[in-house]
Amino acid sequence: MTVWCGNDYLGMGQHPAVLGAMHEALDAVGAGSGGTRNISGTTVYHKRLEAELADLHGKEAALLFTSAYIANDATLSTLPRLFPGLIIYSDALNHASMIEGVRRNGGAKRIFRHNDLAHLRQLLEADDPAAPKLIAFESVYSMDGDFGPIAEICDLAEEFGALTYLDEVHAVGMYGPRGGGVSERDGLAHRVDLINGTLGKAYGVMGGYVAASAKMCDAVRSYAPGFIFTTSLPPTVAAGAAASVAYLKTDQSLRDSHQTQARILKTRLRGLGLPIIDHGSHIVPLIVGDPVHTKLISDMLLADYGIYVQPINFPTVPRGTERLRFTPSPVHGAREMDALVRALDALWSHCALNRAELTG
Repeated sequence: MTVWCGNDYLGMGQHPAVLGAMHEALDAVGAGSGGTRNISGTTVYHKRLEAELADLHGKEAALLFTSAYIANDATLSTLPRLFPGLIIYSDALNHASMIEGVRRNGGAKRIFRHNDLAHLRQLLEADDPAAPKLIAFESVYSMDGDFGPIAEICDLAEEFGALTYLDEVHAVGMYGPRGGGVSERDGLAHRVDLINGTLGKAYGVMGGYVAASAKMCDAVRSYAPGFIFTTSLPPTVAAGAAASVAYLKTDQSLRDSHQTQARILKTRLRGLGLPIIDHGSHIVPLIVGDPVHTKLISDMLLADYGIYVQPINFPTVPRGTERLRFTPSPVHGAREMDALVRALDALWSHCALNRAELTG
């Protein structure tokens, strides 16, 4: 079976540098961390990983969580305690973890239409200029694979005195000269106050983090229940993640190969008239537009072709935009690519689904 919907975007979960670091840590200190970070669960491996992450984003510090979901939820729900009266402006398509953090914090929130800068400006203008503000958004939105307007949102934040909170979960490791994400690629990381990322996608392990100023990280460390009251990541995981982050700071060829694979898949599917969404990122959504057919194609791909890709239906995406979402990687070779394209071509005809008319 070939998995085409995994989040180990670069195959780092199988990389010798990562596996070697994890074996070494396991032999040195055992399996578990032994406690929460603030009691006995901080080791040299956790500190090394946080140093790698702070350096990755050019920030003073980073704070490690058990997942990027927890990092978003814990940080966004804690910030109003640090900034009384805080108003959070959240993109309508932000990840569920961001939505949950904003919802739980008990403070004021404003939802602006996806990537709609004019709407965001209207909301900012309508609020008290003296109120503390924070704009929360993403660099790569996972369902359509489109990019957030980082520079323009930073401009608005500076104009209205707002903090910025950027989720780079689907970009860290894969964009930028060292894998610092879209904000690094575009030379904007220094303008973003808090950057959230994951260690469970491009870095191939698990865990999440926020990178920010030393004072901000220390405040979240001291006030966020999601950090304070949970057992820390095992040292083996922290060691593997640190090795992965360090390795991807230097291997641009792996990032280039990943982008090439995504372009090839998009080009081949487009050539068959299959309705993909292409915003220039590595995510390849294929729109089926019907939940029954989406599930049927997913099942037939698995049963008849040994290809696994999940159906994505409402409420994850709007009704009528049901889809299969492919995440090609450098470990998908020409044989796997050919098999996928042939299978989709056959099943699209089998289900009598519409194809786009080719021009030119």
